[in-house]
Amino acid sequence: MESKINSKVKKATKMVHYEPPIHWRDYEDIAMKLYERFGDEFGESKIYRIRFTELLEWVLEIPNFEGKREECNEGHLEMIQSTWVYEWRDNQN
Repeated sequence: MESKINSKVKKATKMVHYEPPIHWRDYEDIAMKLYERFGDEFGESKIYRIRFTELLEWVLEIPNFEGKREECNEGHLEMIQSTWVYEWRDNQN
């Protein structure tokens, strides 16, 4: 009986949490992922000084991000940057 319970527990822990794909216009999702990755290492002024070439690479590295490099434009990167700042602000106490 105990081995059956252990087997069910092991199967349950192996279940994968589904996260929907992220695209260029999912600014809040991208900002949350960037905040999770960098935390308070990047404050407001540092976020606004990030080169777009670096930001582009970081976004493309996000798990479940399905956008393509060719679909990116300056407007997307500006929105990601400002939304990341709001995410950072929301997490300051």
